[in-house]
Amino acid sequence: MSDTKNRILDAAERLFGERGLSATSLRAITSAAGANQAAINYHFRSKEGLIWAVYARRLGPVNQRRLEMLDASEAKHGSGTLPLEEVMEAFVAPIVQLGPESAFCPLMGRMYTEPGDFLRKVILEHMGEVARRFTMAFKRALPEMPDMDLYWGAFFTIGMLAHTMHGTKLLEAISAGRCDPADREGIAHRIVIFASAGLRSLVGLPARLTHS
Repeated sequence: MSDTKNRILDAAERLFGERGLSATSLRAITSAAGANQAAINYHFRSKEGLIWAVYARRLGPVNQRRLEMLDASEAKHGSGTLPLEEVMEAFVAPIVQLGPESAFCPLMGRMYTEPGDFLRKVILEHMGEVARRFTMAFKRALPEMPDMDLYWGAFFTIGMLAHTMHGTKLLEAISAGRCDPADREGIAHRIVIFASAGLRSLVGLPARLTHS
């Protein structure tokens, strides 16, 4: 990958995270990258193409690692029930390992909160296979859970993960520095425990809730 292309991706990742996707102009990105509009046209064709490339650069390796960890768990347990914490760790740990200092972390939140059909396409493209595989895995881990509650639980987990990666400065403030956002292993471990317990708590909800 060319040095100019990398500079543009780095600048776009940082500015999209700080300002938002729609609020960041291509002029601001080229200025920060020391490049010009022609370079963006050459490498990415458009702003949408640049956004796509920014997400692909980070989510590609993350999702590959997620699926590798899930493959290993499925191979270890054969056709039996999968341990919920193993499935959750495969989903959570690779993204947490990016670290709170990564410029991509704020984009995790924007991926799910900024409106627009294009970002939905990005999510479907980069998360489609991951969503399919992990939905099946969570069903194997909690076979008694109704599908509706499984999807609610997955939705809550994604929200918690995105907020955790985006809100570490708030965490430092409210904990008066007791919580260390650089402790990636500790963060992942706590999310796995918390999210797994939350999923389990949805099993056996009253019928008036599961059929509402």
